[in-house]
Amino acid sequence: MELARVVGTIVSEQKYTGLQGVKLLLVQPVDASLAPKGEPLVVADRFSAGIGQVVWWVGGREAALALTETFVPVDAAVVAIADDVYTGGKLARPEGKT
Repeated sequence: MELARVVGTIVSEQKYTGLQGVKLLLVQPVDASLAPKGEPLVVADRFSAGIGQVVWWVGGREAALALTETFVPVDAAVVAIADDVYTGGKLARPEGKT
């Protein structure tokens, strides 16, 4: 599992049959201190994460298993929304949290 910050949503006119109703998000991978790393990617999301939230995501076969319909063609999916991130005894707060 890796951390990422939601930076946008993807709108699709047509989807694979098993992906109907599944939200697609654009996320920016982040490190443990929530600093951006790497390139943004698209993930499938059944948890309704919003822009600015930090999520855990998985790739590969596990991504398809994270969805209600498990035999769908996805490479990455959200598996949780992070409330707080602690690393080295320090708290890194997602944007908008006090």
